[in-house]
Amino acid sequence: MTEKVRIKDIAEKSGVSVGTVDRVLHNRPNVSKKAREKVEKVLKEINYQPNMYASALAYNKSYQFYCIIPQHESEAYWEEIEDGTAKACETRRDFHISTEIMYYQRYDIKSFVQTTKECLEKKPNGVIVVPADIKVTKHFCEMLHERKIPFILLDSYIPDVNPLTFFGQDSFSSGKFAAKMLMLLAVNDKEIMLFKRMKNGKVASRQQENRELGFRHYMNEHFPNVRIAELDVPVEGSPESNEKKLEQFFSAHPGIRNCITLGSKAHIVGEFLLKTNRRSVQIMGYDMVEKNAQCLRKGSISFLIAQHAYMQGYHCVDSLFKAIVLHKKVDPTNYMPIELLSKENVDFYRRTQL
Repeated sequence: MTEKVRIKDIAEKSGVSVGTVDRVLHNRPNVSKKAREKVEKVLKEINYQPNMYASALAYNKSYQFYCIIPQHESEAYWEEIEDGTAKACETRRDFHISTEIMYYQRYDIKSFVQTTKECLEKKPNGVIVVPADIKVTKHFCEMLHERKIPFILLDSYIPDVNPLTFFGQDSFSSGKFAAKMLMLLAVNDKEIMLFKRMKNGKVASRQQENRELGFRHYMNEHFPNVRIAELDVPVEGSPESNEKKLEQFFSAHPGIRNCITLGSKAHIVGEFLLKTNRRSVQIMGYDMVEKNAQCLRKGSISFLIAQHAYMQGYHCVDSLFKAIVLHKKVDPTNYMPIELLSKENVDFYRRTQL
């Protein structure tokens, strides 16, 4: 019944004008305390539930969001995030929602600072940001708070910055899960390999740092005697230099049969294993990158952990829409499912499923 109640009906019950009811419903000024109390009393009596969608459509305002992510080439994870944001805008096109992607150079603090500065100059209605360095990311979040701009953390979580919400995996739990799955294969192994791509002594992201913490926590608790042999390669390394380092590593560790990387580049090792005919060795990694999928099908990658990047991109924009346009509350933390892909189920993985 409340959906059929008109503003005119509320005005008659309250003994005020239609304009007064409209101002109360939209929390606008120029309403006396007495008139507001009359209207609110009637609203409570009829259990009035406003049609937020109709109100937002009637308001006819445009909303510009910005999504700040690392610069990338053809990399499925980030491309799927972009596709997800575009799909959300298409779904909400009647509300004049648009999202622009802005890029910063990975590992480059100055690039992140410049990109976020340009974002603020555009006066966005809402922001989605993939954190870079903790200090500069926190500073950007503080500026967003000062300007009362809602923002969402994507991919990696940073404590104490109070975003509207977060979308991504629970990295620590994901690392523990990765260790558990790996050790189903390597239960009798004395040594395993941890493959890491490094830049200036650091891994690619805070997310990978937290995955490693979870990974090592599980290993220390359940397999303390298994040696973890690290192979660190620079992100700017050429395919030839990578192959040289891998050849040296496996020659020095002939007993290793199972490897893991906590990032999306398992195919670097997987392709090397196929090329050098090391059929008894496998690596486990993250993300349904096509090169990873090819190695998975051929057997040099044992498992991949999927992150549902498309879902993350879509729900980030949709959460900004719900909070800013519809004035609805959103869950402060949204962890993505941790799914395991093998050569038996990889072809059934639906990237764009919500």
